[in-house]
Amino acid sequence: MRIFVNATPLELPQGSSALDAITAFDAKEALGVRDGLRLITDSRGLPLDPSTVMSAGSILRVISARARPTDES
Repeated sequence: MRIFVNATPLELPQGSSALDAITAFDAKEALGVRDGLRLITDSRGLPLDPSTVMSAGSILRVISARARPTDES
């Protein structure tokens, strides 16, 4: 099935996860996701769990996982 990561088309097997897609796109980015430094978002910019199963035509982006300020900040 064809999906897109950061506008790059990729062919992945059925049942692939979002993290599988990022790994196929760029192994370094996948490590960033695993380490909590990067986030996977859908085409609307909403965060996705790395275990989310992809469907044909899915659009993913990898973004920085910036720390959110606390109430004390």
